[in-house]
Amino acid sequence: MPRRSILLFAGACIAIAAALATVTVVVVKGRERADAVAEGTLTDQPAVGGPFQLVDQDGRPVDQTILDGKWSLVFFGFTYCPDYCPTTLTSLEATRRLLGPDADNLQILFVSIDPERDTPQALKDYLSSEGFPPGVIGLTGTPQQVADAAKVYRAYFQKVGDGEDYTMNHSLTVYLMGPDGRFRSALGHDLGPERSAQLIKRVMARG
Repeated sequence: MPRRSILLFAGACIAIAAALATVTVVVVKGRERADAVAEGTLTDQPAVGGPFQLVDQDGRPVDQTILDGKWSLVFFGFTYCPDYCPTTLTSLEATRRLLGPDADNLQILFVSIDPERDTPQALKDYLSSEGFPPGVIGLTGTPQQVADAAKVYRAYFQKVGDGEDYTMNHSLTVYLMGPDGRFRSALGHDLGPERSAQLIKRVMARG
């Protein structure tokens, strides 16, 4: 084979090898990112959390300092939710049981995105349902206060329909906040109690 042909053939082989290596890196990085999103460990996320003014299920004013000194799981939902909200709360109870002693320093905050119907008393009655985690802190407020709280957590919600039978579309993420009140990780709604508990333990260990 002429020298020029050999060089061209070698160059082509090198180019193909480089292209395959690039594709492999992209695929691996893509899988790593997908896994991180699923488990809530992706670090290049926008800032989550910040100041808010709400009231709890006993009608007492509450702000972001309620997060200080304890690990917190913050979840946005509403009491008329037919599926995801009760399922998430039940799942969080199972997660808390799996945490063992670590659960002693963990609180759960359920923030209503339906203040029109979710009064403090309505939240109190709802959160006392069997199967839900005991001691969940229900939060509500004026429509503006709720919108402001959802905004700082980047939580989406939208009213759908009119009249008494309206419902609410909303995001399903559970936010894990550290004892300093700052965001640590996100728990996907389909992560499940076992993986959620493992994730929380890992994040707690890091502090």
